[in-house]
Amino acid sequence: MPRSRATPDTAAAIDLGSNSFHMIVARIQDGQVAVIDRIRDAIRLASGIDADNNIDAATQEQALECLRKFGQRLADFPPGSVRAVGTNTLRNANNSYTFLARAEEALGHPIDIISGVEEARLIYRGVAHSLAVTGQRRLVMDIGGGSTELIIGDDRGPVYMESMEMGCVTVSRNFFPDGGITPKRIDRARIFALTELEPHVSGFLKVGWDQAIGASGTIRSVSKVLGAAGWSGDTITLDGLKKLIEKLGSFDSVDKIKLDGLADERAPVFIGGAIVLLATFEALDIKEMEVSDRALREGLLHDLIGRLQDQDVRDSSIAHLAQRYHADAGQAQRVKQTALDALQQVTLEWGLDYQEAEQWLGWAAELHEIGLDIAHNRHHHHAAYIIEHSDLAGFSQQEQRFLAAIVRSQRRKPPLKLYKELPKRISKPVKRLSVILRLAVILHRGRSDTPLPAFTLKLSNKTSLELCLDDTWLQQHPLTQADLEQEKCFLANAGFELRLCQEAQS
Repeated sequence: MPRSRATPDTAAAIDLGSNSFHMIVARIQDGQVAVIDRIRDAIRLASGIDADNNIDAATQEQALECLRKFGQRLADFPPGSVRAVGTNTLRNANNSYTFLARAEEALGHPIDIISGVEEARLIYRGVAHSLAVTGQRRLVMDIGGGSTELIIGDDRGPVYMESMEMGCVTVSRNFFPDGGITPKRIDRARIFALTELEPHVSGFLKVGWDQAIGASGTIRSVSKVLGAAGWSGDTITLDGLKKLIEKLGSFDSVDKIKLDGLADERAPVFIGGAIVLLATFEALDIKEMEVSDRALREGLLHDLIGRLQDQDVRDSSIAHLAQRYHADAGQAQRVKQTALDALQQVTLEWGLDYQEAEQWLGWAAELHEIGLDIAHNRHHHHAAYIIEHSDLAGFSQQEQRFLAAIVRSQRRKPPLKLYKELPKRISKPVKRLSVILRLAVILHRGRSDTPLPAFTLKLSNKTSLELCLDDTWLQQHPLTQADLEQEKCFLANAGFELRLCQEAQS
């Protein structure tokens, strides 16, 4: 069996936020994490969205220059030791994937886009690692440039999460577009924030919490300003926030905001973030909030380390989804084992990283029949849709597309259009892993517990495969033999040649 790659002793996490880019580098030793480097750059992606909902050229160039600097720091980091994610702006911009292709080249490592719910989970994980085990429930809030995350969790992890489309950049830009500050504009922004919060208030109040914690640059800046003015002590209070908003209303424009404790680079988007924070205090009846210096990037780092040390939350997500849609565990295991047996035989020739390919192919096998819970007809389509559009903890949007594409490809005509729409770096692995899954599904069409006879899968070149099976077994399974003959035509359409070789069992 090909060997898995060793766990690196240094890892990095990068948060491509809507208001700034952050990178932390940490040393991993004896299960402990020690941050050895932090780099931040105020790249306001959300401010660079044009009228067509694209990231404009100037903002892209600023972002790429920052990523090149990050890339220089990470030049010697091996694959798998860096996790970079994009958040709200990259989730929503029309040209995100075009930009990402250039961004990955500049950074030298893959960049994933994560959902709002996944962002919330990672934020909670980052904050929780800095807190003592208390047995209490915590409400964690993070105000980003384009979205705000609210999470209730305990010592075991999140129990209730929401992500809302409002952030310090978007609220500042939408309600103070020319920089002018008026009482009417402040009130409109506050009402907007309250309206965004309203559908979620009852859910959060029902779950409840013992402690409120803020975790973002905006919230840390508010805390510093309140402390410098003497309006709050070590925590943020509702009374202090009201005094802050009153003070902000005394300035004629955003560019005239000068407050002790407020960094100049934070000032242009400070008013929007402060209003979101005040509205949240009012909506959820928060009396005071502690402030954490941990956030998404720390959660991302701990999540990455979990993956490196075989504590991958994605495994639990797959198991939960399979259970939720009543997948036949026995059949999934049969298909999985055969698929992995085949993978071992072609990994080197296809240039696959065995550790990574084994994980993705295994997950695809576990989920390949979940669509049957909806309907037998086109069940592979249903399964792919579920995988791509569910909130799966630990997965990025690209990862869900990757997994969905493999499952979608398990039977009938390979989806050639889908392959073309995938990013180049994942299109080829998807096609190759799909071939393996297809063959494993066919070999287990009888759903029998009787083990398959030994088989061999050989590659004469990158697109030509030879499958050798016991002749007696094939004669006893004529439907499987017919399916394999049909599979030759299906795979030919996808650019693969399949030859069948029948061997007498010794």
